[in-house]
Amino acid sequence: MPTQLISNLSAAYQQFMASFDLGNGAGAAAIYTENAQLLPAYSAAIVGRAAIQAFWQGCMDVGVCALQRQPAEAEQLNGTINEVGAYRIYGRGGKLLDVGKYIAIWKWEHEQWQIYRDIWTSSLPTG
Repeated sequence: MPTQLISNLSAAYQQFMASFDLGNGAGAAAIYTENAQLLPAYSAAIVGRAAIQAFWQGCMDVGVCALQRQPAEAEQLNGTINEVGAYRIYGRGGKLLDVGKYIAIWKWEHEQWQIYRDIWTSSLPTG
């Protein structure tokens, strides 16, 4: 993965993860475009930054304390970056709640890279 792409994504994810440390849904949503979509499993699409803020704040309010993303590959295509990686979600006391994989599509908007589409799935067995 090109070094500059890693740097761009890492800076945004640092802000995102710091927002979880603070319980700040608005801070987490700030890395998304205004018309972004979250596409979680077993849920309708969550559309727009305000709805994304409410989603992430709800996760924080029920005990999600940290969300870590680790990009594995990224490719820039014109005004987008397509990213694939792994995630880990932690609750209170550092308890591991979920691990999985994700795809994020980033767009260049307002002089910065922001997430436009975000989909993830757990790697844990069901049941």
